[in-house]
Amino acid sequence: MADDLPETLKPFFHRATEAQERLARLEATLASTKTDIPDAELVEKITRIQSKLDEANDTVKQEQKKVKELSTENEKQSYRILHLVRALKAADEKLEKFSDESILRR
Repeated sequence: MADDLPETLKPFFHRATEAQERLARLEATLASTKTDIPDAELVEKITRIQSKLDEANDTVKQEQKKVKELSTENEKQSYRILHLVRALKAADEKLEKFSDESILRR
């Protein structure tokens, strides 16, 4: 089959064949390997890992909630600052007008 391929594809075919052979050997090794860990111990480990994962997910959810609350509070503060700056500019303009009028009256 490799002989029917163009020269440029032969190295790829060779590498793919080697990869298939390695995979077959790995699968055979995995199938023949016997574990010394009893099922109960595996179940216990899986349960502990699942518990830790659940705790981590809960922590992430709490942190996401905090981020959302802080983001909302930040938006409120930005809105307040915007209006305070506008009010300050308006007050400065009124004060400037008042100063200009009092200078003109003299």
